[in-house]
Amino acid sequence: MNTVKVKVDPNGSAVFNNNVDYCVGTGRLGLALTQEYLKELEYVQKMIGFSYIRGHGLFSDDVSIYHEYKENDEIKVEYNYTYIDRIFDAYLRLNIRPYLELGFMPGQLASGTQTIFYWKGNTTPPKDYGKWTDMVIALLEHLKVRYGEEVTGWPIEVWNEPNLPGFWFKADMEEYFKLFKETFNAIKKYDSRFKVGGPAICGVRDAEWTKAFLEFCKKEGIKPDRITRHHYTVEFPERIGHYDYSKLEDQDFRFANLQSTRDIVDSYEEFKGTPIHLTEFSTSYTPKGVIHDTNLNAAYLARQLAGLGDVNEAYSYWTFGDVFEEQGVPDSLFHGGFGMVAAGNIPKPTFWTFYFFKQLKLFGQDCVYRDDTAVIVKNGSGYAGILWNIDGDELTKEITLPVAGDGEYTLITKTVDEVCCNPLKLWHDMGEPAYPTAEETELIRSAAQPRVESTIVEKKGGNADISVLLRKNAVVYFTLKKRVFTPDRGYDYEKVLSFH
Repeated sequence: MNTVKVKVDPNGSAVFNNNVDYCVGTGRLGLALTQEYLKELEYVQKMIGFSYIRGHGLFSDDVSIYHEYKENDEIKVEYNYTYIDRIFDAYLRLNIRPYLELGFMPGQLASGTQTIFYWKGNTTPPKDYGKWTDMVIALLEHLKVRYGEEVTGWPIEVWNEPNLPGFWFKADMEEYFKLFKETFNAIKKYDSRFKVGGPAICGVRDAEWTKAFLEFCKKEGIKPDRITRHHYTVEFPERIGHYDYSKLEDQDFRFANLQSTRDIVDSYEEFKGTPIHLTEFSTSYTPKGVIHDTNLNAAYLARQLAGLGDVNEAYSYWTFGDVFEEQGVPDSLFHGGFGMVAAGNIPKPTFWTFYFFKQLKLFGQDCVYRDDTAVIVKNGSGYAGILWNIDGDELTKEITLPVAGDGEYTLITKTVDEVCCNPLKLWHDMGEPAYPTAEETELIRSAAQPRVESTIVEKKGGNADISVLLRKNAVVYFTLKKRVFTPDRGYDYEKVLSFH
């Protein structure tokens, strides 16, 4: 077995911006009207607790905001907020706020009939930009009346992936820039406190679109509050039956691509330092990407979460749960869905990667060590860290941590790997039941928990030496804290274990 040694410098420090809990993605907003969706979101919020949630379909017909009718031979407009109030009320009850993605186009306001997805979101420009901006401002006014001034802090993004012809008719760059300008100016005129971002592009021609967008904004005297883009890390998938199989891209290459966007933005004096939001990120970009359900996904994303904050103010995982219908209703329990939680509130290995990074944030932001396979922070009580082993041979990581004071320390590890936290394998071994019973679901959920272990560590020469096993595709969270021993009178742990 390989052994990797790490010695943490007593005066060491490392850059680590941990914004893991800022935002998370969701399927179309209309899904929030369903029971299973809310059960999964409640679980995610209880365990991790994201600040914002971003999804498509705010203005799509299933949410039913925009309506035209004829009166005295005149076309008039009215708005219906019944469903969006129900959706946003549910979000706020779960202590999460919407990241307002402005799209897609209501059918009656659309200039064409092009749609995307099983649920037919219209992806054409408005036939009347005045009616579009009136609808946007009317919604913001309604939200302020219902929820108060806090809504001015809810982030806004104009559209989704306009550089793809499926999401924006003909991927018409100039038409999108018009949409952004009209929307941005209308919002700022209404209330300049709202923060508005774009162009919400994915990886296709990303540098070209980013430069052209900034040139347009410079020419028009517009200063976006955020630059938004997406970040996926697989090659083009192979479709077999219902499912997509993809090869992961090199992590250094993907980080370099993110840096290139930062460099482009900073090359303009007018926009230098403008925050960048990754309003979607994941490994595979399809809702049937089988990698999403695996331990490999969890380990790969550990390094992503350790580094995404280097050049991005925010990054939003796509998505929190498997209630999702872009390519139709899921065919089976484990189907490669985007969610970190499967149906029945079964946490996938990736869920625990996010949970561990949230625990690390709660522990402390003073990072003392970071490399491509580890990040370690400290606070007044000791250390916490996350270690991962991406698709490699089993290894032991031996870490030397400087500690103050005499006595003992308690090491606690929580391990997620293919042996101890692998619900996908149990489901497979059970025969891959597409629609498991309540009993089967509970059994699979029981196999989806980290393994918790502990040991007592003695201080030696001013250090505490710990040893952590990392199997293939493992993610391990550890804490090392000063042990306070308070035994009751007459209680002898060793005697308990040997008593017979």
